[in-house]
Amino acid sequence: MKGLAKLARGRGHVGLMDAADPTAIPGHVVIEVAACGVCGTDIHIHDDEFPTVPPVIMGHELAGVVTEVGKGVTRCGPGDRVTSETYFHVCGWCDHCRDGRANLCAERKSIGSGVNGAFARYVLVPAQNVHALPDGSSLEAGALTEPLACCVHAVEMTKVEPSDVAVISGPGAIGLLTLQVVRAAGATTVVLGTSADEHRLAVARRLGADHTLNVDEIDPTAMVRDMTGGYGADIVFECSGAARSAATCLDLVRRRGRYAQIGLFGKPISWDLEQ
Repeated sequence: MKGLAKLARGRGHVGLMDAADPTAIPGHVVIEVAACGVCGTDIHIHDDEFPTVPPVIMGHELAGVVTEVGKGVTRCGPGDRVTSETYFHVCGWCDHCRDGRANLCAERKSIGSGVNGAFARYVLVPAQNVHALPDGSSLEAGALTEPLACCVHAVEMTKVEPSDVAVISGPGAIGLLTLQVVRAAGATTVVLGTSADEHRLAVARRLGADHTLNVDEIDPTAMVRDMTGGYGADIVFECSGAARSAATCLDLVRRRGRYAQIGLFGKPISWDLEQ
């Protein structure tokens, strides 16, 4: 099969490569990929701002149909419509693994960066990472479950309440997914974008955002302060991975508020942690 791969370290070096079709090994399954999202991490991989082990086929936001299962696999079978978590290998014995947070394992190798991923016809994943898609859900929607899980995790960690005013900075895919999860939690939502995001801000409005602001035209500080009696937002979600956005979020969050960093910067940034 052919896959879109990071061929070597350094900026760029992304192109097609030939790889053998994977076969199921014990405890693993082969998925025929039907849909795979382009994550911001994939852009960072292109720019050599995210660690990889090239040559490696990229892609980790996937959904597809199981074509083959390895020995010992019972949780799914050929023909099942599934998605998968992103890690391929973890140690299984460190504090993080034993605490149920294998994604934090120092030995983690993920599909799309450490081993071949889903920008190809087939991908091999551990069976324990596979999740069946509900009937009626499209495979395209299934490919969004991984980024959606990141947004749900951020909202759960920050304990959003219906009384909260929440700022979501960056109306890309992650910001728009975060918006929907925050709305489901009942909070008042303010979505920030730039002039380049006008069409995305329009989508945010269609998704039910209470307020949308173009920060190139309007300083959001006054509006958020007015909404909150001068205190500032209860919680801010930085979803763009842009230094300017991070600084704005620090300006907008109230004292004893919560700041959630979901976007990836890809490189060091300067910001005022004295705030």
